[in-house]
Amino acid sequence: MERKKIIILLIFVIGVASFLRLYNIDETPPGLYPDEAMNGNNVLEVLATGEYKVFYPENNGREGLFMNIQALSVYIFGNEPWALRGVSALFGILTVLGLYFLTKELFSCEIIKIYESAKVKIALLSSFFLATSFWHILFSRIGFRAIMAPFFLTWGIYFLLLALRQIKEQKTPKFYIMNSIFSGILYGLGFHSYIAYRATPILVLIIIALHWLQNKNWQIRKKILLSTCCFLLAAFVVAAPLGLYFLNNPQDFMGRTTQVSVFSSPSPLKDLSVNILKTAGMFNFSGDYNWRHNYAGKPLLFWPVGILFLIGILLGLRMFFEKASRRPGGLREEYSQAFLVLFSWLIIAALPVIVSNEGIPHALRAILMAPAVFILAGVGGVWLMEKIKNPRLPIKIFNFTLSFYVLIFTFCIWLIFNAYNSYFIKWGKSEHIAGAFAAEYVKIGRELNTLPKELPKYVVVETGGVLVRGIPMPTQTIMFITNTFTPEKQKEKNIYYVLPEQKNQIPENSYQVILR
Repeated sequence: MERKKIIILLIFVIGVASFLRLYNIDETPPGLYPDEAMNGNNVLEVLATGEYKVFYPENNGREGLFMNIQALSVYIFGNEPWALRGVSALFGILTVLGLYFLTKELFSCEIIKIYESAKVKIALLSSFFLATSFWHILFSRIGFRAIMAPFFLTWGIYFLLLALRQIKEQKTPKFYIMNSIFSGILYGLGFHSYIAYRATPILVLIIIALHWLQNKNWQIRKKILLSTCCFLLAAFVVAAPLGLYFLNNPQDFMGRTTQVSVFSSPSPLKDLSVNILKTAGMFNFSGDYNWRHNYAGKPLLFWPVGILFLIGILLGLRMFFEKASRRPGGLREEYSQAFLVLFSWLIIAALPVIVSNEGIPHALRAILMAPAVFILAGVGGVWLMEKIKNPRLPIKIFNFTLSFYVLIFTFCIWLIFNAYNSYFIKWGKSEHIAGAFAAEYVKIGRELNTLPKELPKYVVVETGGVLVRGIPMPTQTIMFITNTFTPEKQKEKNIYYVLPEQKNQIPENSYQVILR
């Protein structure tokens, strides 16, 4: 493909991704879920005190990087739900861009020219599938830190693969060392994103081992060793602050993981088997039933993309089980390594999902699987396009080239329309969404903001939930909207939170609202 055409198509993909992640973000989803609001309240406290943290222990504990970045957005735009979610949208968009470069690098190999454009097609299609994925769009528009995990892993692995290829191509050390360090920095930052990320060192080990075994030349192996040391050192330095925190606070290391672990159940092997089946089936058959994570019960993949994903898996398996290809350039051997990385990625990223016994299938915990899923779908898509583009017809009945491009264009428009319709219409306007995102609590918070400052205002909290500084979690939404998370702010704004047994302490002539 011509370079100019590639750039135009990539800009189109990023444009689609940006629109679907930013459009109407101040209204969809409505409300603000307490987990999002908890992040926001930590942000407001940070902005007031200047005490940024590497880990925030409330609400079962959260790595601090996401909230520290959100602080900049809230500082600029104020304590609005979309100010928290806009950070997620940015990470989502940049992940789509990163997937293009990762895919192209993953399938980069020294092969004859006829195959050179294949990696670009796979890369463009994979990133387009991610851009129009309801699954990824949804989490790119919610203020959860998990959206950072695929971003850091995608870009971290891309620069690692780039460094390893530069070693193979005998580039000067400054190139592969620089990319190794940059890869380590990005990869290391991923440990500050989401607990599921902690499974990924296995993937890095597999990638480095594959390149080590492939290259028998000791001079190249020494360079791979140097690159690996640079990568590990950079990753260690970046992840060290979080590691030091956990050394001093070991109780925060696992968070809720031990509480929801499959190994805590009476029949762990049975539950583990069921979890594997449910997780494998969530892409094409039955997905997450939580309305905050999915259109309840629908497969995570739009059915045409789901079929292409399965085709990609089958093509990868065929690469392994067929005899070595006799085609020039060793395409089979080179590409089988790419598939081994992708299959390893899927399995490793699925581990945090299947060992949990809560809400399976779980779209949020599975978000690290997304890059590998859509790359495999891209492989399946390019394979199918080649089959359609080169049919074995006895005679030329019509201008098949024109018809092919019309078909591709129609398919792309269909995916864009489905993404918009699924998210903004079917899911966004569903009667379940307002409740799923505590829209009523946002409404209460905005009403409290309109009342006179001198009027004492009391929120009687009758809901359950994890206690945060003595008050149940659901209250976080109102606290964020009113900026009354800390006692100082509550006193300043004359807004207080009490439990039901403390109602007798509320002064007369005060404004009261009950949170149920």
